[in-house]
Amino acid sequence: MDIFNVFTAFGLSASAGLNAYIRLLTVSLLAKFTDLIKLQEPWDVMTSWWVIGVLTVLTIVEIMADMFPGVNHVNDVVQSFIRPTAGAIVFAATSSQVGDVNPVLGLIAGLLVSGGVHAIKAVAVRPAINVATGGLGNVPASIGEQATSTMVSVLSVIIPAVIFTILVIVLTIIFLWLPNRKKRKDRETE
Repeated sequence: MDIFNVFTAFGLSASAGLNAYIRLLTVSLLAKFTDLIKLQEPWDVMTSWWVIGVLTVLTIVEIMADMFPGVNHVNDVVQSFIRPTAGAIVFAATSSQVGDVNPVLGLIAGLLVSGGVHAIKAVAVRPAINVATGGLGNVPASIGEQATSTMVSVLSVIIPAVIFTILVIVLTIIFLWLPNRKKRKDRETE
């Protein structure tokens, strides 16, 4: 079912907006040890042990950096370039299973999806949590993001249609919530 591979690519690239390396590591491990993902050249390099080792270390570093409010902010700034790139790579690598999908189209789609998720997290969600809780909400938010990101990654591969539905619902809620939030803020300042 080729269309489900596109859903997988969208789910994986969206979750890369929260954590770049969990996604890449998930794809690498699933491609290495299961038949759920088949990576074509040049993406098959992701199944090599040295890539898996580097991704494991980077995943641990990113998870730890995400736990501390000041470090988290610096990490989000640095990750503003890395997460969209990781989303682009994951989208291109997994959408190549569809057949004749142009790799540039896959890279662009992944970049836009993961970049959008990262922007919402870094610009709206995390700062609001840190301000509202004085930084105390950072650790629970971080754990929630990592768990969500991991769950979305695994489900994107196993049940891609569900992820597509969830992605549409979440994006709809976000796009409906953000304009209303701004309107509420404008009313409060009047």
